[in-house]
Amino acid sequence: MELSPFLFGLYKLVKFAVYPYTWLCLVTGALAVLTFLPSSPARRKWIRALAVTAVAVLWLLGSPLTATIAAGLLESRYEPFDRATTARFDAVVVLGAGIVGKGSLRPADQLTGLSMQRTLCGVDLYAEGRAPRLVLTGGSPSLSGEGPKEAVEMRRLAIRLGVPEDAVLIDDLSRTTYENALGVKRVLGEGSVLLVTSASHMPRAAGLFRKQGFTVNPAPCTYRLQEWPNIWSNFDLLDVIPSLGSLDAFTNTLVEAVGTITYWATGKL
Repeated sequence: MELSPFLFGLYKLVKFAVYPYTWLCLVTGALAVLTFLPSSPARRKWIRALAVTAVAVLWLLGSPLTATIAAGLLESRYEPFDRATTARFDAVVVLGAGIVGKGSLRPADQLTGLSMQRTLCGVDLYAEGRAPRLVLTGGSPSLSGEGPKEAVEMRRLAIRLGVPEDAVLIDDLSRTTYENALGVKRVLGEGSVLLVTSASHMPRAAGLFRKQGFTVNPAPCTYRLQEWPNIWSNFDLLDVIPSLGSLDAFTNTLVEAVGTITYWATGKL
């Protein structure tokens, strides 16, 4: 079942509860309130506890080392696609990863960097003759569903890169990974697919597509990690210093893990 606009909005709102930055805002907000209240031994204990919690969120969850280990637990689930194989599939399926609309400074709707990378991976596999069709999936991330659609822009990019128009199929209605699986089934039917998405997203995506009856052959791309499990081969002392990029990377991994658990608990995996 696809989400109604209300449920899709609720789904996006609930995701904020998973973000460490949300936790940090709540902790520092509570800390600010307590500092303006009359002092007492109990309040001073709460202030100390909240201050330590804020530092822990920033330092531990924003550490490049923490982000690397967390990403590795997901990305190592599926190895890179074996280019030596001669197997062919019914379709190469690429999952969208975001789009931004045109405006006064942006002359046209534009795929996010991650969407472009995934599309390039899919086009590359199609060009190798892995499948006769390229299926691109992703609708509008807007709550109203009236914004630009990922699959439309992905199709435009794929055609510019040389994929014949009649070889490209799109699902431009889906907004979540579960809806991606439903949409591709609606467009393609069941079959053997070479599934292209980010390495950290692959465990959830592959499970959802298998649940819909597809024979899934993972082709993960956009790895964060260079080595696993030997992450120490590239360890640097700077990897213990927190950064916003690492906090964002950890957040993405956490969202994937929570999403997988949620889909499993609701019987979609």
